[in-house]
Amino acid sequence: MSWRRVLAGNNGVFGADVPCKLRQKLKKKLQSPRLHPIQPDTSRRNPNLDAILSRDASFRFLFRTKSFLSRLPDHSIPLPLAGKLHRELGFPRGRKPSRLALQHPLLLRLSHDPPSLSFTSLMQSLLLEERSIYLSLESRRILTVQKLLMMSRHRRIPLAKLHHCRAIFGLPDDFRDRVRHYPNLFRIHINPIDDLHELELVDWDPSLAVSALERQFIEDEERIRKLFKFPIPRRRYLDLDPDDAKQMDFVTTFPLVSPYSDGWKHDLWTVEAEKYRVGIVHEFLSLTLEKRAMIHHVVEFKEEFSLTKHTYQMLVKQPRAFYLAGTEMNWAAFLKDEYREDGTLIEKDAQVMFEEKLRRYAGMTQKDFSGNVGDDPRVEA
Repeated sequence: MSWRRVLAGNNGVFGADVPCKLRQKLKKKLQSPRLHPIQPDTSRRNPNLDAILSRDASFRFLFRTKSFLSRLPDHSIPLPLAGKLHRELGFPRGRKPSRLALQHPLLLRLSHDPPSLSFTSLMQSLLLEERSIYLSLESRRILTVQKLLMMSRHRRIPLAKLHHCRAIFGLPDDFRDRVRHYPNLFRIHINPIDDLHELELVDWDPSLAVSALERQFIEDEERIRKLFKFPIPRRRYLDLDPDDAKQMDFVTTFPLVSPYSDGWKHDLWTVEAEKYRVGIVHEFLSLTLEKRAMIHHVVEFKEEFSLTKHTYQMLVKQPRAFYLAGTEMNWAAFLKDEYREDGTLIEKDAQVMFEEKLRRYAGMTQKDFSGNVGDDPRVEA
């Protein structure tokens, strides 16, 4: 029974059979940041985009287990040990990974002698397919890393941060080793203060210092002009008519500040500083595979991108450009223009299409599937 049903009772009000202290406790729990929506106004919510976060939560165990086991030599782990790795494998503390694995019989195998969790032959073949996708898109991923470094304040980002956020950018698990193959673009810098290994940009490429917004502005100037608004506070006695107020807001909004500029030098309270940080977040999201990111992925680069603690307040003022979904404790930012009304991406990366196929396999049973990876007509190749 859900918390809300317990609170509501049978008549839609607090149930009389629920003790007062318990009602207060449950009500407080519902109002906690862990459950309270980041978008309290229901009229502004997009259920199709909200559903994406629910989908991610339901497949968290599968994708984290795939990532973890694929790094092991034999792609197998003893079940007693798997039960202790709830963070690494993506399941709630106290749950049994064996029960979760049974939900994906085509992809995960449970062995009883000895008890272990491993991949099925289908999953092994899918890993080879994913590997080929990584290799075919490596040059594109290198460009993504270059642009991230070009946006950073000192042209350096700790390797650990990039590795932590590798999934949203489509970077392979061995990304930290692969960047060493490009000495003309990157070098490993050891920070003398904390001994962190940082990836440093070697060569600045002016052709890459063009943001997605700048490209879109050239293609559709009118749409971009309507996308953002940076109004300045005005006293009431100015008594501006709507046209004059719109013209004043237009003057303060344009031109936008490029995320590849030294916008971090602007004073924090200025409009230019806010435009720079909005541009940083927009470009960051445009570099992700699905044009969205959880807030903890964004603030992971807080120091490198000169972001402030007011990121939420900054984004919520741009509802035409960004959609915020999730709860106050764990929310995501979407680029609205990159999604259709039904919540599907307008342009899909090959890695995104592979993950969609993996999710379809995850929902199948042995009766639904027969043959090899390419035989099932319900699964896109």
